Amino acid sequence: MMITEEQVRDALRGVKFPGFSRDIVSFGLVKHIAVTGRDVAVTLQVTTRDSSVPQRIEEETRAALARLPGVGRVDVTMQAQEPPPSVAPVTGAPAGPPRIPGVKHVIAVASGKGGVGKSTVAVNLACAMSQLGAAVGVMDADIYGPSVPKMMGKLDRPTITDEKLDPVENFGLKMMSMALLLDGSSPVIWRGPMIMKAIQQFALAVNWGRLDVLVVDLPPGTGDAQLSLVQTIALDGGVIVTTPQDVALEVARRGIAMFEKVNVRILGIVENMSYYVCPKCGHHDEVFGRGGGRREAERLGVAFLGEVPLFTEIRIAGDRGVPVVLAAPRHPAAQAFRDCAEAVRRALGTSR
Repeated sequence: MMITEEQVRDALRGVKFPGFSRDIVSFGLVKHIAVTGRDVAVTLQVTTRDSSVPQRIEEETRAALARLPGVGRVDVTMQAQEPPPSVAPVTGAPAGPPRIPGVKHVIAVASGKGGVGKSTVAVNLACAMSQLGAAVGVMDADIYGPSVPKMMGKLDRPTITDEKLDPVENFGLKMMSMALLLDGSSPVIWRGPMIMKAIQQFALAVNWGRLDVLVVDLPPGTGDAQLSLVQTIALDGGVIVTTPQDVALEVARRGIAMFEKVNVRILGIVENMSYYVCPKCGHHDEVFGRGGGRREAERLGVAFLGEVPLFTEIRIAGDRGVPVVLAAPRHPAAQAFRDCAEAVRRALGTSR
């Protein structure tokens, strides 16, 4: 029985890009397919600095094609190249993604798992950088669980100017989130391509204006949203949020590996919930252990951006829609976030 090109393409859809849920066909790595009788030849093109990525993709491609019923000879040509240093690269593309007009720096705040306070850290980092004199925006890329508008105390509908969305503003910061486009508690039940479209729109179809820093709050994990972001815009760095215990640190390593695979610089690690401070007596309780984030940063050779204790005031401020950095600027929690923001600025090379 003759093998068709569509059968080959379907087989290749089972080959995932290492570390992601997206396959090499939808990622655009398959450049050519040739079928001659029972023989199959494919050409793949990958742009990456990680030499293990093309090797693994080639091996898995050969294995996937070898499983085709009645297949004869399988020929896989892998064209691997490093991205040019002058652009912010994206794996699988011949050149890096575009920069957002008017935005000097874009940083992504990520975590390998949920429940580590990533969005709280992202919002307070943004507010702290604003206090330090930067023009800041926050892009809520957590499509399934958007929480930035709630924490920022603003749920207005965006307006449209020149066929682009106008970001909603509060406390001098600009923000865009799926929560601003949905009714109440409506769930987002979308597949990967729809998530990619939403992130593309938030990045390139929003009137961000002139910003020193755009903070992107990524969803937890290493899936379609993260991949869509690095395909869409040039990132200046990634911040990993973790808690001190071993379980969180193990997952944080995956987040760091994800950024490295798509050639995004790691700005450093923030350790959240470092210890609990009793609001009545001030006693410190190391609920999740202590110092794991710093040790992990040293082990991986990345910067340790700071630690944020588990203060009740952080939760109360977030629930009220006024981040603690703004609600209680003299509180130790606010100072902890400002210290982290200063460290991020130094990592970006923007501190004055």
